[in-house]
Amino acid sequence: MSAHPEEEALGKAYDSRLIRRLLHYLRPYRGRVVLAVALLTGVAALELVGPYLTKVALDRAIPERDAGLLGTLAALYLATLLAGLLLEYGQTVLTTWLGQRIQDDLRQELFTHLQRLSLRYFDKNPVGRLMTRVINDVEVLNELFTSGVVTVFGDVFTLVFILSAMLLLNWKLALVTFLVLPLVWAAAFVFRRLIREAYREIRVRLARINAYLQEHLSGMRVVQLFGREPQAYERFERINRDHLDVHLKSITYYALFFPVIEVLTATALALILWYGGGEVLRAELSIGVIAAFLQYARRFFRPIQDLSEKYNILQGAMASSERIFQLLDTEPEIRDDARPLHLPVPGRGEIEFREVWFSYAPPGVGFGIQDSGFRGTSTAGPHPPAPSPNAGRGGERQEVSRESPLSQTWERGSGGEGAVPPNPESRILAGTGAAGRTSRAGFCAASPSSRGRASAWRSWGPPAQARAPSSRC
Repeated sequence: MSAHPEEEALGKAYDSRLIRRLLHYLRPYRGRVVLAVALLTGVAALELVGPYLTKVALDRAIPERDAGLLGTLAALYLATLLAGLLLEYGQTVLTTWLGQRIQDDLRQELFTHLQRLSLRYFDKNPVGRLMTRVINDVEVLNELFTSGVVTVFGDVFTLVFILSAMLLLNWKLALVTFLVLPLVWAAAFVFRRLIREAYREIRVRLARINAYLQEHLSGMRVVQLFGREPQAYERFERINRDHLDVHLKSITYYALFFPVIEVLTATALALILWYGGGEVLRAELSIGVIAAFLQYARRFFRPIQDLSEKYNILQGAMASSERIFQLLDTEPEIRDDARPLHLPVPGRGEIEFREVWFSYAPPGVGFGIQDSGFRGTSTAGPHPPAPSPNAGRGGERQEVSRESPLSQTWERGSGGEGAVPPNPESRILAGTGAAGRTSRAGFCAASPSSRGRASAWRSWGPPAQARAPSSRC
């Protein structure tokens, strides 16, 4: 099964236009966003306290045998850990709440928009693919808002704070520690490129699974009638196996990336011990500074790993948001009139159309009817009335039952033979009512009668100046 073209498109890793549209969903909750960023800033600042307290303990409290100072430092260290725990808990709850609220808003907007789209759109787009838009793609954006947009500030603040602290403590030792950064960025770049391709393949195969399941589950009667169960199973097994293979490939990339980062982190720690130990032997550096650097180095490389993962979240969010906004930007082909005709209450229970036309898409291709009219009435009885033997002849009146939509019929003004090809795209033009206000009505016609003159059917395009039909209710 080939993927839909929009599934194959990957898009850019960062698109400012899409980011602006996504940030629009944060506006109703901007107060909570500011609070979440403030909490993340506090968590990043607390990352600096523990290593510095360790330095003070090793350089002052222990050499001076000051038990009171050592106890105070231990209490402050514990208080820092507890404060960081509370701030991180509040930040996690708040960002998760933001992600869930935005996910709810997006899904409601998508569902409302889908209800307004024309039926032709659902003929061209499988339901499984639309479900992927509403469920899976929105879930990817939820992950972006929960673990990406807001929490990236915390990682950036942590890097900036730790970098500044290391340079202030000892800029020479800091530069030695940063010797491994080019290797870290190179590993992150290769990882992002590989995981980006793997993520694209995962999204394509997931859409294939959804579309295949929707098509075969909704058409299970046909599958069983023709005895196609073994073939359908084999095809699904191939699609599912492809999805499994690309998932395993992405897991392999993660399994390689994180050990590489750990090795580079260990290399940085070894550089600190080698250079810092020599400085201690020359009495140019204290043991407390080396201990602080060892802790700062571990905390410095952890946000780099997180940012690499968040890049993948951003990449997936760009692809998902592009597809979601493509759906939201699809305009319905038939819109309700802004000024509909107000029907009299109580009404006469009938409706009449004149000079109605419809054509098959694209306009001008296929069969069509022009300047046709019909009239229908509604009966409240439990059974629909019998159709008129002259159904399809101009001027005849047809009864339409509210109880059975399939009993709806229509009249052609000029009559004519010929079967209507399936799934016509109806075009019902606006008309002018008795009060001079715009009137608009829709109808659902069953197959027309085959009686009448064959000259009624002909191929035509939309008239250059379509005459407005009139309706009487």
